[in-house]
Amino acid sequence: MAHFLKEEALKYHAQGKPGKIEVVPTKPYSTQADLSLAYSPGVAEPCLAIEANAEDAYRYTAKGNLVAVISNGTAVLGLGDIGALAGKPVMEGKGLLFKIFADIDVFDVEVDTTDVDKFVETVKLISPTFGGINLEDIKAPECFAIEERLKRELQIPVMHDDQHGTAIISSAALLNALEVAGKRIEEVKVVVNGAGASAVACTKLYLQLGVRADNVVMCDSKGVIHASRADLNASKKAFATTRDVHTLAEAIRGADVFLGLSAADVLTGEMIRAMAERPVVFALANPNPEIAYGAAIASRPDIIFATGRSDYPNQVNNVLGFPYIFRGALDVRATCINEAMKIAAVRALAALAKEPVPDTVAAAYNKENIVFGRDYLIPKPMDPRLITAVAVAVARAAIESGVARQEIADWEAYAYGLEARMGQNSSLMRDIREKARRSPRRIVFSEGGNTRVLQAAQSLVYLGIARPVLVGDAGRIARLMNENHVDGQGITVIDPWSDAESLRRERYAHLLFEKRQRKGMTLADAYERVTSREYFSLMMVEAGDADGCILHHPDGGAEALRPIMQTIGDGDEHVTGMYIMLNKKGPMFFSDVLVDVKPTAESLARTTLLAAEAIRRFNIEPRIALLSFSNFGSVEEGGPRRAARAVEILHAEHPELLVEGEMQANMALDGKQRFSKFPFNKLRDERANTFIFPCLSSGNILGKFLKELGESEFVGPVLLGLPKPVHVMSEDASARDLVNLAAIATMDAQGNK
Repeated sequence: MAHFLKEEALKYHAQGKPGKIEVVPTKPYSTQADLSLAYSPGVAEPCLAIEANAEDAYRYTAKGNLVAVISNGTAVLGLGDIGALAGKPVMEGKGLLFKIFADIDVFDVEVDTTDVDKFVETVKLISPTFGGINLEDIKAPECFAIEERLKRELQIPVMHDDQHGTAIISSAALLNALEVAGKRIEEVKVVVNGAGASAVACTKLYLQLGVRADNVVMCDSKGVIHASRADLNASKKAFATTRDVHTLAEAIRGADVFLGLSAADVLTGEMIRAMAERPVVFALANPNPEIAYGAAIASRPDIIFATGRSDYPNQVNNVLGFPYIFRGALDVRATCINEAMKIAAVRALAALAKEPVPDTVAAAYNKENIVFGRDYLIPKPMDPRLITAVAVAVARAAIESGVARQEIADWEAYAYGLEARMGQNSSLMRDIREKARRSPRRIVFSEGGNTRVLQAAQSLVYLGIARPVLVGDAGRIARLMNENHVDGQGITVIDPWSDAESLRRERYAHLLFEKRQRKGMTLADAYERVTSREYFSLMMVEAGDADGCILHHPDGGAEALRPIMQTIGDGDEHVTGMYIMLNKKGPMFFSDVLVDVKPTAESLARTTLLAAEAIRRFNIEPRIALLSFSNFGSVEEGGPRRAARAVEILHAEHPELLVEGEMQANMALDGKQRFSKFPFNKLRDERANTFIFPCLSSGNILGKFLKELGESEFVGPVLLGLPKPVHVMSEDASARDLVNLAAIATMDAQGNK
């Protein structure tokens, strides 16, 4: 798996356009007139305006939404001092997180110096470009001096996330953990193991929140930071104790809180048992905490435990903080990120964890209910409420503390604007994958001897999304695994033609014959069919030997439906195909793209209902448009009339459904125009998110056309209407496409179960 991760990581960063970020124009540029405004001579006007008033840079340039992620590569993740250039992938990754979680643009800047003065001077010289500075992966103690000087000498927000990100998130967890434990922050005894940038920043923030300095003991790799030691730098001296304790084991006796920002396995169960009642233990070393989760929980039943890992409760993850802190700071043009803003973020995170958790979040983590308590101290990283809760609190604190240069008059409108800029459902596939990961199912791939399938299977195992089963020639699959460095761990290979599978083939043949004997299939026919990969794979699902199937058919497209309809369910179901298009404004759903060549009005209505049911399973309310080349009866025959009749049926039988039509595509997308011309429509002025095509050709053509343009990510085709999850592998499907389909199939199977 280590080799797989290495290969996948390198491939991820190298494939297509190298790296993870790019610059995208935000203004028209297709004509000479556009270019004359973008550059010479028109660009002179905003230049002159900014020369006259520097604040106009926020009006005429990207400065107000642009953050620099700056590092010298001296303390990169768990890699240490690897240098500025080697740290660039991490800085690009940080830029990606800024963008996807808070819609903040980033330039990453790698500064090749360890000299504090040179580093500070470099950042100062480039600072006019940016609305904020995120310092990253700079080792202590230099990071303290760098941040302090830049905060003092610049008039834009500056934050070293390695220090303050962990401090803010862990502080929110601490406040809630102490509430669960029934302890007062002014009385608790705290042991901090680690004395780097994060540990120092966490401890300082804990003190601001009410922890008493004489109740804190800090340790480094040499033991307790004691006043008698002669090897202490200035930052460590500030936390030196005079108590008669010299080792971690001595310091932790009777302590209420342990904060670890050090190394794996330095904390033992015996040490935890020596702590006070209801101990709070934050073991935040990554990737392996100071004590393993299982060992910590087993050490005593009253422990309140958090780590930095996503596979355990209470993940202290910096992504809960930095995107939203900078979002709030940028939106009020703050001159800095001060202590009031940090504490506001802490309290916003702590408060959010006590609010009822949306169904979308609970569904993403495959939990019926997530409730504040021992296993839920801080919000989940995929909680869409984070941007409004934290950014609003930070922006308000900036204004109240006097460091904002722009007021916000309508806070409700500001919060609404934050939600709108992100797209309410921009994280759909992350949510689906996370839900699948909580309870993976057996997903069979009928084309096991395909390299993309092998890559997808390895990814599914590594991500924990599904338990892949590959059907095909075992020898060929083994050779391909070896050639593609797939170790096969967690992957089941079944050769349908082998002697070992003879009893299974016989069982499948009889089961298929029973299903189809009154529909023209003989037992000999059934035996012949189950020797094909397609029928064998589908019968695995029908017989309960697998939970879902990703089917590849040699003839592709709609031809794949024949074996599906003969094996899964009764064969009389109404089946439709749907593409999911993922973009910044939220997902869009297209149906039918695979099945019904020339649907009737009744068939269009059934397709619409299947799409609506599926979309609601994604915790999204469908807003459905039946498409045509006419608008609301402007053409009264042929395809438009069938679409109009389908809408009549749906309005009569399902009045709760937000569905309208027939209408042209531009009317479906432009709600304001639609409402102005057709105010009676049930969608009012809202943009549709679900599109039902009048015939297979139009849906299939548009789906493939948009996919080839590459402007958005496509998932599908997803088959709807079957009693068991089966989806079709298109000829051009990538390994990522197959992982997404398998995640959906797993979620389907969880629902069936």
